[in-house]
Amino acid sequence: MNVPPAIDFETIFLYAPVGMCVSENRVIHTCNEVLAATFGYTRAELVGQSFEAFYPTQDDFLRTGDRIVPIMNARGLYSDERIMRRASGELFWCHISGHALQPNNPLGPGIWTFQDVSEKRPVTANLTPREREIAAFLVEGKTSKQIGRQIDLSPRTVEMHRAKLMRKFSAATSSELVHKLVGLPLPP
Repeated sequence: MNVPPAIDFETIFLYAPVGMCVSENRVIHTCNEVLAATFGYTRAELVGQSFEAFYPTQDDFLRTGDRIVPIMNARGLYSDERIMRRASGELFWCHISGHALQPNNPLGPGIWTFQDVSEKRPVTANLTPREREIAAFLVEGKTSKQIGRQIDLSPRTVEMHRAKLMRKFSAATSSELVHKLVGLPLPP
C-alpha cells in the first residue's frame, strides 16, 4: 500500500504563488517571500509590522478597518481590490482576501492574501484617500446610493467624488471611468 508523503504546510505557505500572511489585530505575525517582495520589504522587516505600512495614508488604513469589521462579523471572510503602497512609496492596485480564524473576532487571528494586480490595472491618477475608497467601490459595481450607505455619505457627496474621478481619468461616462479604473480597454 502506498502511503502519501506528509504535507509540509510551512513550505506550502512560504512558497505559495501569492502573498500570504498570518496576522492578529492587523499586525503581521509571519508572512511569505511573495508578500515581502510585493510590498518591497524583507520578511524580517514585516514581522511585527502593522498593515498600516501597506496603506497610502493612515486615513485609508482606518477607514478600511472600519469597513472590514462588519463584513468579517457577518461572513468571517473579506475580499476587495484597493490601492496599496509599497515601501518605495509607489501606489498599486492589490486584491486582498482574508479569513478570520475566530468567528467572533474579525480582526483577531487571521490569514490574508495579497495579489498585485497593477499589471492589468495601473494607478494613473493622484487620488485622495476618499477618492481611492470610492474608486474601490465603483470597481465592485456599487451605486452612489450603496456607496453612501456603506461609508456614511450622502449619495450627492459620492456623486461629487465620482465627478472628480471622472475628470482625473478623463472619462466621459461612469462606465468609461470603471473601465479605466480596472485597466480594461473601452468597448468599441
